Amino acid sequence: MILVTGATGHVGRALVDELTATSTPLRALTRTPPRAGFPPRVETAEGDLSRTDALRAAMEGVESLFLVLPDGQLPAEVLPTVRRAGVRRVVLVSSLLAQTHPSSVIGAAMLTAETAVRESGLDWTLLRPWEFASNTLAWASQIRGGDTVRLPAAGLASPVIHPADIAAVAARALTEDGHEARVYPLTGPEALTVEQKVTAIGTALGRELHVEVHADPQPADHVARQDQGAVTEDPMIPGVATQESPGVLPTVEEVTGNPARGFHLWATENSDAFGPRTCPSANDA
Repeated sequence: MILVTGATGHVGRALVDELTATSTPLRALTRTPPRAGFPPRVETAEGDLSRTDALRAAMEGVESLFLVLPDGQLPAEVLPTVRRAGVRRVVLVSSLLAQTHPSSVIGAAMLTAETAVRESGLDWTLLRPWEFASNTLAWASQIRGGDTVRLPAAGLASPVIHPADIAAVAARALTEDGHEARVYPLTGPEALTVEQKVTAIGTALGRELHVEVHADPQPADHVARQDQGAVTEDPMIPGVATQESPGVLPTVEEVTGNPARGFHLWATENSDAFGPRTCPSANDA
């Protein structure tokens, strides 16, 4: 049995879809099972990682755990329950900032989480994704309301990763041998600027979009959302990489046998979040 935490997040839902195609028994942990909309073969357990009683019940019969930590929670608060339940394998979603910028707020926090998992006595695999493609959902309200995305900075080119590719790597680590004590740095197939990401979203919508960079008089947001895969050091600007990336890495293809999915595909798949299409996209032709 595999337990997926963060099951309604961008990676967790993609992982549930990935594992549903296999014969592996699967359970999803969610606060609201009736609204989760999982396939019938997926067991659901109500609760979250902060509720020890619910977590203990959700762990019954579980051998492998996909672990996404909520903001501010440490694995040390979860792992004793995991060990007592008889779980033998854990796959943790960390951040590539743990490698590239270990002194940053997010990098340091992820290193602490990784250390707890490494020292847990469980078989472990660490996933270190770079910027999630889904971070750009932070621009959705601006794009629904107009043709300009206004940002306080343009940031740096970034090889954003499709959440489904993180899920694909996680599925291998959860269901195959040979991934124990492995650290997987994950990126998308190409580094894109903010302008290129906005253009890709516009193409998916059949609209011409623009970027406007302006000084932000308000303090930048220093809180990163792990569910959104935030990888920027503080100050954090949603959808904008403020730290230099490690470049394009081949890990996704090495682990899964399939090339990493591009941002243009993600934008097409999620175009409804940004508004209605004004004409068919190239993928609809």
